[in-house]
Amino acid sequence: MTIRERAEAWERDFLSPYAAFSADSRGRERTEAPCDIRTAYQRDRDRILHSKAFRRLKHKTQVFLAPEGDHYRTRLTHTLEVSQIARTIASALRLNENLTEAIALGHDLGHTPFGHAGEAILNQLCEEGFAHFEQSVRIVEVLEREGRGLNLTWEVRDGIRNHRTAGKPSTLEGQVVRISDKIAYINHDIDDAIRAKLFTEEELPQEFTEVLGHSVRERLNILIHDMIEQSMGKPDIILSTEVEAAMKGLREWMFAHVYRAETVKGEERKAQQLLVYLFEYYISHIDKLPEEYRKRGLLGGDSKGRMVCDYIAGMSDRYAIDKFEELFVPKAWKG
Repeated sequence: MTIRERAEAWERDFLSPYAAFSADSRGRERTEAPCDIRTAYQRDRDRILHSKAFRRLKHKTQVFLAPEGDHYRTRLTHTLEVSQIARTIASALRLNENLTEAIALGHDLGHTPFGHAGEAILNQLCEEGFAHFEQSVRIVEVLEREGRGLNLTWEVRDGIRNHRTAGKPSTLEGQVVRISDKIAYINHDIDDAIRAKLFTEEELPQEFTEVLGHSVRERLNILIHDMIEQSMGKPDIILSTEVEAAMKGLREWMFAHVYRAETVKGEERKAQQLLVYLFEYYISHIDKLPEEYRKRGLLGGDSKGRMVCDYIAGMSDRYAIDKFEELFVPKAWKG
């Protein structure tokens, strides 16, 4: 018996009957020989972790655009916090931690430079539309490994595609990540907003903090415990009515006071205009796209807009700014 087979047997003996067992995966689009050490979901986690798209997350905006200071979250640190929360919950519920971690690490791979502002403008510019959760799946299916994709299991791709609020993941592990994503960003965005002096902890609506707690630590503790207690032994991942209502209320308050606040979003219009310039330039000069994007797009029958969107969406904030300066900002003459 291989190490992988022993791990699969352990899952059968120990995990909840509602867990997604590695041996029962619906498989990959391209059949591969199994690894003798790692389960299918462990391989997926490792492939995501070693992907170029994952590494680029460290230089992509979470909420605060190009913040001054090392302690503000980036898209990468957000992803790691989601993974930690989701794994804690999955472990307590005896779900498949490896599947949970793989979905969590891959859920935001498709995010654009400049956060949701970048996503919104690309959605306007690309005739076929643009959504980061669909782009995340496109990355793992098509864009990574020079067009070969990562060939992940169906369950991981399903969890990535359905992590958004309106999504309905097919596995409990995917459901855990979907809610953990919200738990993470609501709380760490509050922490960053307080650090940015947008408001104080005491200014948060008391109707929500009385339920969820009066610090990031308290809120994480209450939300995680509530999800575990409410979901234990059930074929669903849920929160209690009171806690869920408070979390939704706090999320709506954050949209009004942070995510859409002019003090935070003042620079976003500039960032969006920068992406417009880049998009229009590459649409008119498709030969200037990196060869890997042109070659893959032509082989896949992609439109020029899709090829350009793939390239721009993969940029980090800094790379997009550097490209703009290279193309549009005059350089001093050096005689």
